[in-house]
Amino acid sequence: MDAPNKEFALAGSLEELKAKGRLVVHGGRRPILVIYDRGRVFALDNRCPHMGFPLERGSVEDGILTCHWHHARFDLESGCTFDLWADDVPICPVEVRNGNVWVKTAFGHADPAAHWHQRLANGLAHDIGLVIAKAVHGQLAADVPLTDIVRQVALFGAQNRDGWGVGLTILTALGNLLPVLPEEEAYLALFHGARRVAADCDGEAPRRERAPLGSRPDAVALKRWLQRWASVRHREAAERTLLTAIAAGFSPAVLADALLAAGTERAFADTGHSLDFINKAFECLDLIGWEHAAALLPTVVGQMVAARGAEESTAWRQPVDLVALCEEAASQLPELFAAGRGARGWSDHAALTRELLSDDPAKIVDGLKAAIREGAAPADLGRSLAYGGALRVARFGNANEHADWETAHHVFTYANAVHQMLKRIGTANADGHLMAVRGVLHGAMALYLTRYLNVPPARLPGEGGEQLDDLPTGAEMIRAALLDAFDRQRQVDLAARLVARHLTLGYSPQALIATLARAVLREDAGFHAYQMLEAGVRQFTAWGGTEEGRHILIAVARYLAAHSPTERAALQTADIARRLMRGAELHQQAGAS
Repeated sequence: MDAPNKEFALAGSLEELKAKGRLVVHGGRRPILVIYDRGRVFALDNRCPHMGFPLERGSVEDGILTCHWHHARFDLESGCTFDLWADDVPICPVEVRNGNVWVKTAFGHADPAAHWHQRLANGLAHDIGLVIAKAVHGQLAADVPLTDIVRQVALFGAQNRDGWGVGLTILTALGNLLPVLPEEEAYLALFHGARRVAADCDGEAPRRERAPLGSRPDAVALKRWLQRWASVRHREAAERTLLTAIAAGFSPAVLADALLAAGTERAFADTGHSLDFINKAFECLDLIGWEHAAALLPTVVGQMVAARGAEESTAWRQPVDLVALCEEAASQLPELFAAGRGARGWSDHAALTRELLSDDPAKIVDGLKAAIREGAAPADLGRSLAYGGALRVARFGNANEHADWETAHHVFTYANAVHQMLKRIGTANADGHLMAVRGVLHGAMALYLTRYLNVPPARLPGEGGEQLDDLPTGAEMIRAALLDAFDRQRQVDLAARLVARHLTLGYSPQALIATLARAVLREDAGFHAYQMLEAGVRQFTAWGGTEEGRHILIAVARYLAAHSPTERAALQTADIARRLMRGAELHQQAGAS
């Protein structure tokens, strides 16, 4: 071979190329298209980067190559696309020697990680699902760490929308689950999180930067100010106060204490979403790094100060004034915690949950007071409350309207947020975060108001001597049957029984959680499904392989089954991107079908 090295291959004679206009050379991994146009020779990947159609079937005019399938257009010289929904075509060096055309068979992006980082930025900016999916897959193939991808998407969301949204919540929830997901599910999780952030930001005004105060007040004053601005709905003042606390270098625990106190100035604000968003912002920073706190944390302030509190609802005022009940109990918290300070080893979480599920709001409050006197820490109260919220979902009666699933869901995810925030604050400064424990009181009253959802209660699998022997026995068979149940409507009870079967036989909870994640990630899932899955996994982790832990995963399965299946359009996009990135010939399969 008359070539300077083995990297070049003979495409043919220049005369042949002139006569035919184009030739295809088999490169190292993919075919290469060689084109003669207006006295010049060009070589580029023969696969259209959009969906893999052979570019040899396209047309060339005025230095522009147009794909015949979806009409994506490319600059012949650089390979750059004129259409943002496509991608740039990799080009190949070409030489004409002694009347013959030689092309370098190895091509690709000089820095794949940088290329796909930029492509993800483009996909997010223009809300193009296929570009997002390919860019996520490309970064993963380039061994970009998962958290780096989460960070890129999170910062885009924080900068390109004026306030925290459902997309960032979904991204964070799925980011929290990444350590327990297999490779394929991790790809889907990142894709879903990114596409939902892009959709949130599409057409929105970017966030306006605000600056901290020039002074550095102490943490107590800043917390007091933040509560004041939240109560009078002064967003700019609240954001500058929070930025000042961040600039002062206060710890995540101190910031959580301040925001939880401000966030509970209104009871069960925005049906719990306001506090859940605050918690998710903290968890997002745990994922991407606290050096981004000033960019991310203030995004929750807008909703926090604008949120409508449950105290404005008639149900919270009549026939029992639940708000007054909470306020009275909150005023007693310092004395209650002082009385319980000497106690050690409180662990009656399940017993407290039973008290919280009472039909008498005064008795519920008394149960919380008694637990505090006996030594329960704030996080203990949150854990018991979250289990109560899970039981509302697990025992959700099928006679209720379908929309009522969301009512039960809101209480559970709110309670999980309270629990996570109280854990973050810890017990080092118990006197300082007593006001934040109001969140438990509010959650307990929200739990009380949803008692009708369990009338009559759905039976928990295995309860009352029910046998599950009619279900499969092997772990993989059970999980396959669970996915099959999610393929059909109204399989709530079957899904619950299969989860119970898997756990009671002692099979891996991690494998079951991965299956539940797969069930969500293949759907065009709603916002609440992602919340439910992640909160359920969080709470299961707190309880472990206990009866209570089993009840929590049963609750997750019942909720997911009630909202499955969907059209799965996003899964199709993700699958197309994955197959393209692996070299599949989509046009041939499409033609065969």
